[in-house]
Amino acid sequence: MKILFTFPGQGTQRPGMLQQLPGSEMEQARAVLGDEADTLDSPEALRHTRAVQLALLIAGVAWGRELQRRDVEPDIVSGLSIGAYPAAVIAGALDFADALKLVALRGDLMEQAYPHGYGLTAIMGLTLSQVEALLEGSEAYIANLNAETQIVIAGSDDAMAEVARRALEKGASKAHRLAVSVPSHCALLAEPAQKLVAAFRNVTLSRPCCAYLSGSTGRVLWQAEKIADDLAMNMARTVRWQEAVIAANEREARLAIEMPPGGVLTCLTRQAAWEGESLSLERSGIEVAVHLAKRLQAQR
Repeated sequence: MKILFTFPGQGTQRPGMLQQLPGSEMEQARAVLGDEADTLDSPEALRHTRAVQLALLIAGVAWGRELQRRDVEPDIVSGLSIGAYPAAVIAGALDFADALKLVALRGDLMEQAYPHGYGLTAIMGLTLSQVEALLEGSEAYIANLNAETQIVIAGSDDAMAEVARRALEKGASKAHRLAVSVPSHCALLAEPAQKLVAAFRNVTLSRPCCAYLSGSTGRVLWQAEKIADDLAMNMARTVRWQEAVIAANEREARLAIEMPPGGVLTCLTRQAAWEGESLSLERSGIEVAVHLAKRLQAQR
């Protein structure tokens, strides 16, 4: 029986999310980012993709390392979109300082490509084939396959609004514009992704100490160069979170711990025929997470 650490993506951020973090990750971030680190979680900063992604990276690494300090080591790590970066850091594949520089660039590239008028919309209550039919002629794209009937689309505000209208008419239970200001995980970001690929050539990654499970392919990656490709290109690739959770379950992961902020991945994990326990660290508390992890470790 194994432990899975999960790391959320954009849309879970909130003002103040970096206050009272455990460990020294904020000091490490300041050493790389300077004074910018102190305002990343302000309401003003969180209107920008760069700040959101950096904040999620810092929070994920801080809480993941806190669990490690309490002798809770993951057997598998997986992150949704930007969450792949703290996952790679916790797995020992990517240095935290390098991750900070790469994520800052990632956010800049994405925002510069689409400064306004684009984003993501979640559609609940319809299957993939139903949503694909609604996309025909719309200039919107499939972005995330989060659950059987939770599909996220990407595109311009107008294109997404039209698809959302069609979806509700078709019987969708909800069509919700997410707090993401760029059209992630589709062909619209193919060019910025290639620029990030070039930046990764100047960074050395290592073989991970635990299984790095890609949220884009649902497959475990061990080779450093494949992890680098996964991280660089995931902004332009469809998120296949349901497949990733199923893969973790098949690898006998029986405790999924979601790093702050929020609990979106915990809900999605439970929807994917998860056979173990799944909890949000923020909502359940670290003591509960440590207790469940120790209990599972004792059963091995």
